[in-house]
Amino acid sequence: MMETEKGSLEGNMEAALIAPCGMNCGICRGHLLRKKPCAGCAGSNINKPEGCKTCTVTICVKRQASQSGFCYECKDYPCLRIKQLDKRYRTKYNISMIENLAFIKENGMEKFLDKEVKKWTCKRCGAVISCHIGHCLNCGPGGREKISPLSKQNS
Repeated sequence: MMETEKGSLEGNMEAALIAPCGMNCGICRGHLLRKKPCAGCAGSNINKPEGCKTCTVTICVKRQASQSGFCYECKDYPCLRIKQLDKRYRTKYNISMIENLAFIKENGMEKFLDKEVKKWTCKRCGAVISCHIGHCLNCGPGGREKISPLSKQNS
């Protein structure tokens, strides 16, 4: 089992961890690592996986010019890259970047983060559930709290 942050959600559910595409980096396995955690797509490149460093969404000039920094402001939204990410994350992890961005645009960041805390908090120990492995990293796969990527549980 990989080493992870243990305990509270503090520092894992904040606006700075919401990527321009709508991904909540606070629930990403790379961010939850204790040793060499990724700072998220909008953070520094230190410890960031290569694919994230060169992500076309992160380096998109049109998106960078937007007031909010989110893709939903772009005239080309949703672009091919967002559609591809959305399809992959819907299929593998039951997360929609397009739905996340629509929620943020319509309801604001604070309400989005409140919703994410409810969805991704382990009811057993209170830690963050990793979207990439579908369970709390403290309780592990044998713990009672599990989000199935194919179900709408905790949505």
